[in-house]
Amino acid sequence: MAITQAASRLGVSAFSQSKPVELRPNWSNEDAQIAIQAVYRQVLGNDYIMASERLISIESLLCNGSITVREFVRAVAKSELYKSKFLYGSFQTRTIELNLKHLLGRAPYDESEVIYHLDLYQNKGFEADIDSYIDSAEYDENFGDDVVPFYRGFSTQFQQKTVGFTRMFQLYRGYANSDRAQIAGTKSRLAKELASNKASAVVSPSGGGDGWAYQASNQGIAQNKTFRNSNREGRVYRIEVSGMNLPRYPKVRRVSKALLVPYEQLSDTLQQINKMGGKVASITLA
Repeated sequence: MAITQAASRLGVSAFSQSKPVELRPNWSNEDAQIAIQAVYRQVLGNDYIMASERLISIESLLCNGSITVREFVRAVAKSELYKSKFLYGSFQTRTIELNLKHLLGRAPYDESEVIYHLDLYQNKGFEADIDSYIDSAEYDENFGDDVVPFYRGFSTQFQQKTVGFTRMFQLYRGYANSDRAQIAGTKSRLAKELASNKASAVVSPSGGGDGWAYQASNQGIAQNKTFRNSNREGRVYRIEVSGMNLPRYPKVRRVSKALLVPYEQLSDTLQQINKMGGKVASITLA
């Protein structure tokens, strides 16, 4: 059953029929390898890892039955590899958002949850914070010792708040996207909404091409304001565009783009955007 009627547009179709990865009794080495790959994908946010970065010694412990899937998840989340990708150089609130996504499969429910983990990290350290997710009753009830964590935020279920569904789409940006390859960079996605206790808008994934629920780049493609002129002919407009193709081969799809256009060129520019397959997200006076 589909997660939502818009599953294909939101990039969650792959999760509609998929089953959790579990190491059941009498598992084979092939089963263990499938679990290892699933853990890397989930805990490392679908980020690419080289063969030299793999945690071979920890993998061996799982393969010979010395540790459970839960302990393998714990080892990956505490590894220097994880820290280099999601701790160092990232805002603390962003790290907590990703910890919840990677280890509990959901988005933060409220600001108090983020504050709790901030306090734990500051007073007891990063590893203690990781333990708080994996040793929680929530983790135990949903994954136990043998199931690889998965995204629960897309489904309505017991003890899960509805607001987590919409917020999950702020963190999840498509099945092929990684948590280090998003246009918003290392800043928090939910800090403002959590602080104001508001629900998020559902934002389509990168490369969706539908042009709805535009999400701006962290790099600031174009300035927000310019000098204004009281005459209409002298005004400049800011056009935010999603999914526009560049006129060259091979075609490169731009997730988002911002243009500053004089009034007299506005009509021609909109026609050009349409020819290039772009979707106008907004037009505002610059």
